[in-house]
Amino acid sequence: MSVSGLKAELKFLASIFDKNHERFRIVSWKLDELHCQFLVPPPGSPHSPPPPLTLHCNITESYPSSSPIWFVDSDDPNLTSVLERLEDTKNNNSLRQQLKWLICELCRLYNLPKHLDVEMLDQPLPTGQNGTTEEVTSEEEEEEEMAEDIEDLDHYEMKEEEPINGKKSEDEGIEKENLAILEKIRKTQRQDHLNDNFPFDPPFVRVVLPVLSGGYVLGGGALCMELLTKQGWSSAYSIESVIMQINATLVKGKARVQFGANKNQYNLARAQQSYNSIVQIHEKNGWYTPPKEDG
Repeated sequence: MSVSGLKAELKFLASIFDKNHERFRIVSWKLDELHCQFLVPPPGSPHSPPPPLTLHCNITESYPSSSPIWFVDSDDPNLTSVLERLEDTKNNNSLRQQLKWLICELCRLYNLPKHLDVEMLDQPLPTGQNGTTEEVTSEEEEEEEMAEDIEDLDHYEMKEEEPINGKKSEDEGIEKENLAILEKIRKTQRQDHLNDNFPFDPPFVRVVLPVLSGGYVLGGGALCMELLTKQGWSSAYSIESVIMQINATLVKGKARVQFGANKNQYNLARAQQSYNSIVQIHEKNGWYTPPKEDG
Protein backbone atom coordinates (compact mmCIF):
# COMPACT_ATOMS: atom_id res chain seq x y z
CA MET A 1 0.00 0.00 0.00
CA SER A 2 1.25 3.46 -0.84
CA VAL A 3 1.96 6.01 1.86
CA SER A 4 -0.93 8.16 0.65
CA GLY A 5 -3.33 5.20 0.69
CA LEU A 6 -2.33 4.24 4.22
CA LYS A 7 -2.64 7.84 5.36
CA ALA A 8 -6.14 8.07 3.87
CA GLU A 9 -7.18 4.88 5.67
CA LEU A 10 -5.84 6.11 9.01
CA LYS A 11 -7.59 9.47 8.61
CA PHE A 12 -10.83 7.63 7.86
CA LEU A 13 -10.51 5.56 11.05
CA ALA A 14 -9.64 8.62 13.15
CA SER A 15 -12.69 10.45 11.79
CA ILE A 16 -14.98 7.68 13.07
CA PHE A 17 -13.31 7.03 16.41
CA ASP A 18 -12.11 10.49 17.37
CA LYS A 19 -10.76 11.60 20.75
CA ASN A 20 -14.28 12.25 22.07
CA HIS A 21 -15.87 8.94 21.09
CA GLU A 22 -17.91 7.35 23.87
CA ARG A 23 -16.51 3.83 23.46
CA PHE A 24 -13.32 3.61 21.36
CA ARG A 25 -10.90 6.45 20.72
CA ILE A 26 -7.91 6.78 18.40
CA VAL A 27 -5.82 9.08 20.57
CA SER A 28 -2.97 9.51 18.11
CA TRP A 29 -1.71 7.93 14.92
CA LYS A 30 1.30 7.86 12.63
CA LEU A 31 1.98 5.89 9.48
CA ASP A 32 3.47 3.02 11.48
CA GLU A 33 1.42 3.00 14.70
CA LEU A 34 -1.89 3.71 16.40
CA HIS A 35 -2.53 4.61 20.05
CA CYS A 36 -6.09 3.78 21.05
CA GLN A 37 -8.31 3.73 24.14
CA PHE A 38 -11.29 1.53 24.92
CA LEU A 39 -13.55 3.16 27.51
CA VAL A 40 -14.92 0.75 30.09
CA PRO A 41 -18.06 1.98 31.91
CA PRO A 42 -17.85 2.12 35.71
CA PRO A 43 -19.37 -0.87 37.52
CA GLY A 44 -20.84 1.34 40.22
CA SER A 45 -20.82 5.07 40.74
CA PRO A 46 -20.41 7.15 37.57
CA HIS A 47 -18.19 9.53 39.54
CA SER A 48 -15.34 7.02 39.68
CA PRO A 49 -14.91 5.58 36.18
CA PRO A 50 -12.04 3.12 35.69
CA PRO A 51 -9.09 4.23 33.56
CA PRO A 52 -9.47 3.53 29.84
CA LEU A 53 -7.89 0.44 28.37
CA THR A 54 -4.86 1.47 26.29
CA LEU A 55 -4.08 -0.43 23.10
CA HIS A 56 -1.23 -0.05 20.63
CA CYS A 57 -1.05 -1.12 17.01
CA ASN A 58 2.17 -1.35 15.00
CA ILE A 59 1.79 -1.20 11.22
CA THR A 60 4.57 -2.96 9.34
CA GLU A 61 6.10 -1.67 6.12
CA SER A 62 4.66 -4.68 4.24
CA TYR A 63 1.05 -3.89 5.23
CA PRO A 64 -1.45 -5.09 4.03
CA SER A 65 0.54 -8.18 2.98
CA SER A 66 1.30 -8.70 6.68
CA SER A 67 -1.23 -7.96 9.39
CA PRO A 68 -0.86 -5.15 11.97
CA ILE A 69 0.50 -6.12 15.40
CA TRP A 70 -1.66 -5.32 18.44
CA PHE A 71 -0.71 -5.27 22.11
CA VAL A 72 -2.29 -3.91 25.28
CA ASP A 73 -0.99 -2.25 28.45
CA SER A 74 -2.49 -4.83 30.79
CA ASP A 75 -1.68 -8.20 32.35
CA ASP A 76 -5.33 -9.30 32.23
CA PRO A 77 -5.34 -12.84 30.73
CA ASN A 78 -8.76 -12.19 29.17
CA LEU A 79 -7.35 -9.29 27.17
CA THR A 80 -4.33 -11.35 26.19
CA SER A 81 -6.67 -14.07 24.96
CA VAL A 82 -8.57 -11.56 22.81
CA LEU A 83 -5.37 -10.39 21.12
CA GLU A 84 -4.22 -13.98 20.61
CA ARG A 85 -7.48 -14.79 18.83
CA LEU A 86 -7.01 -11.66 16.74
CA GLU A 87 -3.51 -12.85 15.84
CA ASP A 88 -4.98 -16.19 14.72
CA THR A 89 -7.48 -14.43 12.45
CA LYS A 90 -5.33 -14.38 9.33
CA ASN A 91 -8.12 -14.35 6.75
CA ASN A 92 -8.17 -10.56 6.64
CA ASN A 93 -5.18 -8.29 7.27
CA SER A 94 -7.23 -5.12 6.76
CA LEU A 95 -6.78 -2.64 9.59
CA ARG A 96 -10.45 -1.67 9.37
CA GLN A 97 -11.69 -5.25 9.69
CA GLN A 98 -9.28 -6.03 12.53
CA LEU A 99 -10.42 -2.90 14.34
CA LYS A 100 -14.07 -3.90 13.90
CA TRP A 101 -13.39 -7.41 15.22
CA LEU A 102 -11.39 -6.07 18.18
CA ILE A 103 -14.03 -3.53 19.25
CA CYS A 104 -16.80 -6.15 19.03
CA GLU A 105 -14.77 -8.63 21.11
CA LEU A 106 -13.99 -6.02 23.77
CA CYS A 107 -17.66 -5.07 23.98
CA ARG A 108 -18.53 -8.73 24.41
CA LEU A 109 -15.83 -9.15 27.06
CA TYR A 110 -17.22 -6.30 29.15
CA ASN A 111 -20.89 -7.23 28.50
CA LEU A 112 -21.51 -4.11 26.44
CA PRO A 113 -23.81 -3.82 23.43
CA LYS A 114 -22.17 -3.75 20.03
CA HIS A 115 -21.50 -0.14 19.09
CA LEU A 116 -23.22 0.98 15.90
CA ASP A 117 -20.19 2.89 14.63
CA VAL A 118 -18.31 -0.33 13.91
CA GLU A 119 -20.58 -0.88 10.90
CA MET A 120 -19.05 2.22 9.32
CA LEU A 121 -15.79 0.29 9.02
CA ASP A 122 -17.35 -1.79 6.23
CA GLN A 123 -17.80 1.29 4.08
CA PRO A 124 -15.26 2.10 1.34
CA LEU A 125 -12.88 4.98 1.87
CA PRO A 126 -14.52 8.31 0.99
CA THR A 127 -13.29 9.96 -2.21
CA GLY A 128 -13.92 13.40 -3.60
CA GLN A 129 -15.15 14.69 -0.24
CA ASN A 130 -13.56 17.68 1.47
CA GLY A 131 -10.74 17.59 -1.02
CA THR A 132 -9.73 14.02 -0.14
CA THR A 133 -9.06 12.96 -3.72
CA GLU A 134 -6.99 16.03 -4.49
CA GLU A 135 -5.04 15.61 -1.27
CA VAL A 136 -4.21 11.96 -1.98
CA THR A 137 -3.19 12.81 -5.54
CA SER A 138 -0.80 15.52 -4.37
CA GLU A 139 0.65 13.15 -1.77
CA GLU A 140 1.22 10.49 -4.42
CA GLU A 141 3.04 13.02 -6.59
CA GLU A 142 5.18 14.02 -3.62
CA GLU A 143 5.95 10.36 -2.90
CA GLU A 144 7.04 9.81 -6.52
CA GLU A 145 9.31 12.85 -6.36
CA MET A 146 10.88 11.52 -3.16
CA ALA A 147 11.44 8.12 -4.79
CA GLU A 148 13.22 9.79 -7.70
CA ASP A 149 15.52 11.57 -5.26
CA ILE A 150 16.66 8.39 -3.48
CA GLU A 151 19.56 7.79 -5.87
CA ASP A 152 20.68 11.38 -5.42
CA LEU A 153 20.56 10.96 -1.64
CA ASP A 154 22.49 7.68 -1.49
CA HIS A 155 25.90 9.32 -1.86
CA TYR A 156 25.39 11.26 1.37
CA GLU A 157 25.83 7.99 3.23
CA MET A 158 29.34 7.63 1.81
CA LYS A 159 30.86 11.08 2.11
CA GLU A 160 30.77 14.03 4.44
CA GLU A 161 30.39 17.47 2.91
CA GLU A 162 32.21 20.49 4.22
CA PRO A 163 30.06 23.11 5.98
CA ILE A 164 28.86 25.83 3.62
CA ASN A 165 29.28 28.70 6.04
CA GLY A 166 31.02 26.97 8.94
CA LYS A 167 28.04 27.66 11.20
CA LYS A 168 26.53 24.79 13.14
CA SER A 169 22.84 24.52 13.89
CA GLU A 170 21.50 24.02 17.41
CA ASP A 171 20.24 20.50 16.61
CA GLU A 172 23.14 18.39 17.91
CA GLY A 173 25.64 20.31 15.84
CA ILE A 174 24.25 19.12 12.50
CA GLU A 175 24.21 21.53 9.58
CA LYS A 176 20.74 22.74 8.57
CA GLU A 177 21.38 21.52 5.04
CA ASN A 178 22.25 18.04 6.32
CA LEU A 179 19.23 18.03 8.63
CA ALA A 180 17.02 18.59 5.61
CA ILE A 181 18.73 15.71 3.82
CA LEU A 182 18.28 13.36 6.81
CA GLU A 183 14.61 14.31 7.07
CA LYS A 184 14.08 13.54 3.39
CA ILE A 185 15.82 10.16 3.75
CA ARG A 186 13.66 9.40 6.78
CA LYS A 187 10.46 10.15 4.85
CA THR A 188 11.41 8.15 1.77
CA GLN A 189 12.79 5.12 3.61
CA ARG A 190 10.55 5.41 6.74
CA GLN A 191 13.61 4.91 8.93
CA ASP A 192 14.80 6.86 11.94
CA HIS A 193 18.28 7.21 13.33
CA LEU A 194 19.67 7.62 16.87
CA ASN A 195 17.08 9.07 19.22
CA ASP A 196 17.38 12.51 20.74
CA ASN A 197 18.39 11.15 24.18
CA PHE A 198 21.46 9.28 22.91
CA PRO A 199 23.97 8.69 24.52
CA PHE A 200 21.99 8.95 27.77
CA ASP A 201 19.57 6.28 26.54
CA PRO A 202 20.68 3.13 24.69
CA PRO A 203 20.30 2.97 20.91
CA PHE A 204 17.68 0.62 19.49
CA VAL A 205 19.59 -1.99 17.49
CA ARG A 206 18.07 -4.72 15.34
CA VAL A 207 19.23 -7.18 12.70
CA VAL A 208 18.01 -6.41 9.18
CA LEU A 209 19.98 -8.90 7.08
CA PRO A 210 20.92 -11.71 6.97
CA VAL A 211 18.32 -13.83 8.79
CA LEU A 212 20.03 -15.53 11.75
CA SER A 213 19.29 -18.45 14.02
CA GLY A 214 20.68 -18.33 17.55
CA GLY A 215 22.91 -15.46 18.57
CA TYR A 216 20.28 -14.12 21.00
CA VAL A 217 18.36 -12.64 18.06
CA LEU A 218 14.67 -12.26 18.90
CA GLY A 219 11.60 -12.08 16.70
CA GLY A 220 11.72 -9.23 14.22
CA GLY A 221 15.51 -8.95 14.55
CA ALA A 222 15.79 -7.43 18.04
CA LEU A 223 18.78 -8.39 20.20
CA CYS A 224 18.53 -9.84 23.70
CA MET A 225 21.35 -7.87 25.33
CA GLU A 226 21.36 -6.18 28.73
CA LEU A 227 23.72 -3.55 27.29
CA LEU A 228 20.96 -2.32 24.96
CA THR A 229 18.49 -1.71 27.81
CA LYS A 230 18.34 1.15 30.30
CA GLN A 231 19.39 -1.28 33.05
CA GLY A 232 22.69 -2.12 31.41
CA TRP A 233 23.42 1.01 29.42
CA SER A 234 25.96 3.71 30.26
CA SER A 235 26.54 6.99 28.45
CA ALA A 236 30.26 6.15 28.54
CA TYR A 237 29.78 3.52 25.82
CA SER A 238 30.84 4.50 22.32
CA ILE A 239 29.29 3.19 19.13
CA GLU A 240 32.49 1.23 18.46
CA SER A 241 32.28 -0.57 21.81
CA VAL A 242 28.59 -1.34 21.23
CA ILE A 243 29.42 -2.93 17.87
CA MET A 244 32.15 -5.02 19.51
CA GLN A 245 29.72 -6.22 22.19
CA ILE A 246 27.11 -7.12 19.56
CA ASN A 247 29.72 -9.13 17.63
CA ALA A 248 30.72 -10.96 20.81
CA THR A 249 27.08 -11.70 21.66
CA LEU A 250 26.37 -13.15 18.22
CA VAL A 251 29.46 -15.37 18.50
CA LYS A 252 28.61 -16.41 22.08
CA GLY A 253 25.07 -17.32 20.99
CA LYS A 254 26.40 -19.35 18.04
CA ALA A 255 24.54 -17.30 15.44
CA ARG A 256 24.16 -18.99 12.06
CA VAL A 257 23.01 -17.49 8.76
CA GLN A 258 19.78 -18.98 7.40
CA PHE A 259 20.47 -18.81 3.67
CA GLY A 260 17.06 -20.10 2.57
CA ALA A 261 15.01 -17.97 4.96
CA ASN A 262 12.52 -15.32 3.91
CA LYS A 263 14.38 -12.00 3.65
CA ASN A 264 11.30 -10.12 4.91
CA GLN A 265 11.26 -12.04 8.18
CA TYR A 266 12.67 -9.09 10.17
CA ASN A 267 10.79 -5.81 10.50
CA LEU A 268 10.86 -2.81 12.80
CA ALA A 269 7.43 -3.31 14.39
CA ARG A 270 8.08 -6.92 15.45
CA ALA A 271 11.56 -6.02 16.66
CA GLN A 272 10.20 -3.23 18.87
CA GLN A 273 7.51 -5.53 20.27
CA SER A 274 10.07 -8.26 21.06
CA TYR A 275 12.40 -5.71 22.64
CA ASN A 276 9.65 -4.29 24.88
CA SER A 277 8.65 -7.79 25.98
CA ILE A 278 12.19 -8.86 26.86
CA VAL A 279 12.76 -5.62 28.81
CA GLN A 280 9.64 -6.24 30.90
CA ILE A 281 10.64 -9.84 31.60
CA HIS A 282 14.16 -8.98 32.74
CA GLU A 283 13.02 -5.99 34.80
CA LYS A 284 11.09 -8.50 36.92
CA ASN A 285 13.50 -11.44 36.88
CA GLY A 286 16.92 -9.81 36.38
CA TRP A 287 19.65 -10.77 33.92
CA TYR A 288 21.87 -13.83 33.86
CA THR A 289 25.51 -13.08 34.72
CA PRO A 290 27.90 -15.53 33.02
CA PRO A 291 30.97 -16.82 34.89
CA LYS A 292 34.22 -14.92 34.50
CA GLU A 293 35.85 -17.72 32.52
CA ASP A 294 33.25 -17.12 29.78
CA GLY A 295 34.48 -13.57 29.35
